[in-house]
Amino acid sequence: MQAIPLTGVRLSVRQRAKVSYLLYEPPSRPRSTRHAPLILFLHGAGERGADLNLVKKHGIPRRIEEGVRFPFYTVAPQCPAGAIWDAVALEALLDRLLKTLPVDADRVYVTGLSMGGAGAWAVAYRCPEKIAAVAPICAPFQYLAPERLRNIPAWCFHGAMDIVVPVDDSVRMVRLLRNAGARVRFTVYPDADHDSWTATYANPDFYAWLLRQRRRGPLRSCET
Repeated sequence: MQAIPLTGVRLSVRQRAKVSYLLYEPPSRPRSTRHAPLILFLHGAGERGADLNLVKKHGIPRRIEEGVRFPFYTVAPQCPAGAIWDAVALEALLDRLLKTLPVDADRVYVTGLSMGGAGAWAVAYRCPEKIAAVAPICAPFQYLAPERLRNIPAWCFHGAMDIVVPVDDSVRMVRLLRNAGARVRFTVYPDADHDSWTATYANPDFYAWLLRQRRRGPLRSCET
C-alpha cells in the first residue's frame, strides 16, 4: 500500500491539518468502465497515532499486506492519537478522492472496526447520499436519526462474547434501523470476543455483498 499525505482537509469548521492515509489501487479495472469501486476502511482505537504501519495491523489493509488483491480502491486513513473519527474530515477526504481517482461514485462503501465501526456509522450519517453501503464491525451504539440511514444497505457484525463493546450495542442499532424500514443484515459470531473483524474481512461473501450495492440519490460535494 502507498502512503499519501493529503493537505487542506477540513478537520472542523475552523481548523485545517494534514491527513495521512494508505491507498491501495486495484491491479486492473473492469474493461467495461475505467472506474472502480472504493472502500473507506476505518481502524480501531489501538491504531491511532502517526505511524501508518499501525493501520496495516487489522482489516482490509492487513489482507492486502498478506498478498490479497482486490478489485476496488481501498483508502485507510489514520486517526490522530487521542482523537476519534471526524465525519467532516472523512467526507472531505472522500470528496477529494472522487475528484482525483477514477472511482465509481455510485459504489463507495465504508467499513470499520470498533471505534472505526462507530466512524463508519458517522460517515454514512454525515453524507448518506454518497455511500452505497455501510459495514460496521463491533461498533459501539450511538443514537443516530434512523431516517437518514434508511436507504443505505447495512451489514453489521459482532462477537457474542465481546466484553469490550457488548453485542447488545449492535442489537440496539440494528433494531433502531429496522424499525425505520432500513435494510440491515446482522451477523453474530457465537464464539467470538471483540475480534469479530478477522473472520469478516476474510470472508469473500462480505466483499461480494458490498460490491453488489449501488448508491441512491444525487451526489453532493461538501466543498460546494
